[in-house]
Amino acid sequence: MKSSVVKMSKFLLLIMITLILIPAYIQAQQVNYRTIKGKIKDKESKDNIIFATVSVMNSNVGIVSNTEGEFIIKIKDSLNAKNLEFAHIGYKSKIVPINSLKEKGNTIYLDPVSVSLDEITVRPLSAEEIIRAALQLKEKNYSTVPLNFTAFYRETVQKRKDYISISEAVVDIYKAPYNKPFEKDLVKIYKGRKGSNVKRADTVMVKLIGGPYIPLLLDVVKNPYTLIDLAYINDYKFKMENVMSISNRLNYVISFEPRIENDEVPIFSGKYYIDVKSLAITTVEFSLENKNREKASEFFVKKKPAGMKLIPVNAKYIAKYKKTGGKFFFNYARGEIEFKCKWPKKLFNTYYTITSEMATTDRTAINVTKFNRKEVLKKNTVFAEELAAFNDDDFWGEFNFIEPGVSLENAMKKYKRKYKRQNK
Repeated sequence: MKSSVVKMSKFLLLIMITLILIPAYIQAQQVNYRTIKGKIKDKESKDNIIFATVSVMNSNVGIVSNTEGEFIIKIKDSLNAKNLEFAHIGYKSKIVPINSLKEKGNTIYLDPVSVSLDEITVRPLSAEEIIRAALQLKEKNYSTVPLNFTAFYRETVQKRKDYISISEAVVDIYKAPYNKPFEKDLVKIYKGRKGSNVKRADTVMVKLIGGPYIPLLLDVVKNPYTLIDLAYINDYKFKMENVMSISNRLNYVISFEPRIENDEVPIFSGKYYIDVKSLAITTVEFSLENKNREKASEFFVKKKPAGMKLIPVNAKYIAKYKKTGGKFFFNYARGEIEFKCKWPKKLFNTYYTITSEMATTDRTAINVTKFNRKEVLKKNTVFAEELAAFNDDDFWGEFNFIEPGVSLENAMKKYKRKYKRQNK
């Protein structure tokens, strides 16, 4: 158990902290693509469906809905695309003709699907044996050739409900083959933008370490040590919870938790979603379970002012994969950690929420080569500090990105007004 979580702690140190960051949101218009905006809802409850997948059928192009259930997707005319597919865990996938959709104001309703274990033939395997098989079958279910991804990456820092930092970019990714565990994914920035909105009275400056490498590390199939490695699978308890539909395919839902408590290392619990037919991992969700939160802060915080305590309140993660042409591909990942900031002799605590998310929006296996070393983003870098050389507020054009939430939109508008006043 100890060896396993030592590897995890190395991953976590990349994820969070030393403390500021924020960007403007301007959208350029071009004529060689079509933009479609809308919201995805549960047909029965009318609740928003967050992190749903929106894909152009018969292509590698896609995006996800935001925390408000909203989406925006840009479709190049050259694709000659006919349909969009909308999918999420526990819902029947829906295919919608593109010609039936407006530029904005679309509402897509998905039908919830519930499948009982009694309604299917369950494999004669225990939950743990299914997890073992899923980890062993990665060469069959995932790419064994290198790929080039285009992805949208965003990281934010919030102080209570106010955004004090937003950084985002379109990045190019060299995705290493899944049958070569020691070959690492590489990232280079194509274009990006950032902004910050920190009052002079603020004394805590939050910076996120690792940038786009954080969601890439959440690819637990490529990087099993991030969560559960085959070598340490006996350190966890597994339970078959249910069977659910994802993209109209049945998935086992298997929960896991550590067999022992250990506040010396990060402890996680969560769920694997595993395709019934192929035994491919399609989604994984997990969160921090350490009871001693002050001790747990050591896993996340690399540097902080003397006397101040940064205590993790919540830490949760999700990674999703999408099947195309018989293989499953890394599709989306998000990590979010909420910290409580305690100062000596101060009556009230301050809360910070740090979020990092990535959606892969296109990919190719044609003419794939590793990036030049000088172009590659370093893994221990502060992403926001690297964006100055790549800043271009008007570049977004045909590139897909995650629609900002309502509060994020407002933060951007405030920042732009402030920026204009300062530069008059």
